[in-house]
Amino acid sequence: MFRVRSLSSALFNHRQSDGTLYKLFCTMSESPTAQQEAKLLKRANEENEDCAEKVQATKRMKADEESTEDEKKYPKKKVTLLLAYCGKGYYGMQRNPGNAQFRTIEDDLVAALVKSGCIPDNHADDMKKMSFQRCARTDKGVSAAGQVVSLKLRMIDDIMAKINEHLPPQIRVLGLKRVTQSFNSKNNCDARTYSYMSPTVAFAPKDYDTENIAAYRLEQETLQRLNRLLALYKGTHNFHNFTSQKAPNDPSARRYIIEMSCGEPFVRSGHEFAVITVRGQSFMLHQIRKMIGLVIAVIKGYAKEEVLERSWGHEKVDVPKAPGLGLILERVHYDRYNKRYGGDGLHERLEWEHEEDAIKAFKEAHIYPTIVETECQEGSMVSWMATLPKHDFEATATVTEDNKDQKQDNADEGNASD
Repeated sequence: MFRVRSLSSALFNHRQSDGTLYKLFCTMSESPTAQQEAKLLKRANEENEDCAEKVQATKRMKADEESTEDEKKYPKKKVTLLLAYCGKGYYGMQRNPGNAQFRTIEDDLVAALVKSGCIPDNHADDMKKMSFQRCARTDKGVSAAGQVVSLKLRMIDDIMAKINEHLPPQIRVLGLKRVTQSFNSKNNCDARTYSYMSPTVAFAPKDYDTENIAAYRLEQETLQRLNRLLALYKGTHNFHNFTSQKAPNDPSARRYIIEMSCGEPFVRSGHEFAVITVRGQSFMLHQIRKMIGLVIAVIKGYAKEEVLERSWGHEKVDVPKAPGLGLILERVHYDRYNKRYGGDGLHERLEWEHEEDAIKAFKEAHIYPTIVETECQEGSMVSWMATLPKHDFEATATVTEDNKDQKQDNADEGNASD
């Protein structure tokens, strides 16, 4: 003890002459205190981490308990939802994981299902857990009046109203029905009906002055010829030329068209429009728009009628793709399902006659005005018609005008409907 004190006194007495020894002493003197403080701080951090983990665990346990309670109170059931939506501003129906900047109908639908309490939060990023399936993957800008999705939902009170509370006005759930556990809205679908609303100037002669499109009126003779050409599509044909990257010998390119025709024209906002309706078992990407595009090219005089027959052959034909604005998914059909389960006393027929008024009201409020206003303001059909002279309808197509869109087509590639 005496020696330590002597050393301490000597060091303090000579601190001016030997600063190094003084600093060494200070370090030796303060070291135990610093170590203690470090230990206390470490212990406090560990306790805080343990506390945070306990809080998170408690929250998870509470969420699980609430989820379990919700499951007991609102058990999940397999259902179909009847959807209507205006596709303008959306990049189609199907969600694109990793591409949040491209908003789709399903993005808004899934968000509404979570907010309304119909599905758990942790299922939103993986809807397979809810057995989610859309009937048709409508393309960018395409609308629907009768889209159907199938999935498992918690059957909360006032379920449709609560889902619609969290949807924008241009998307609505118009119907809900219970279905069998094995039901799949896409695989169980027998046929799909689409309509295409077009300004009738699309069927004017190619030398018609497009500066005066509002004045054009479709003649009955032209309408009859149009319907005769559209009727040629009926039956089973090889539509490899009407989509992207389909080989002529690919069996999936063969599609069955049940009906295709154009109705009487009508006037909206001073412009004349007509609606083409097509019903088929299924459609490939862009198929309907290319079917209509090729007929318009024939009607306007850019291509001969024989190009239709040639397009179903093995050679590559340059087929133009009409704008997507006027395309509407009108209805999906489940005839076989209805025949098997519709009368079993447990399940409803998947028919929507009671929702017809709501469907018509939605189209009149959201879909038709959008098509008419956008066409009148932007002239998408007239702009597209200006590209028709660039297509070569006579020779076998190796490089077509639509090849410019090939990258986008490849990104959208699939056998899903248009």
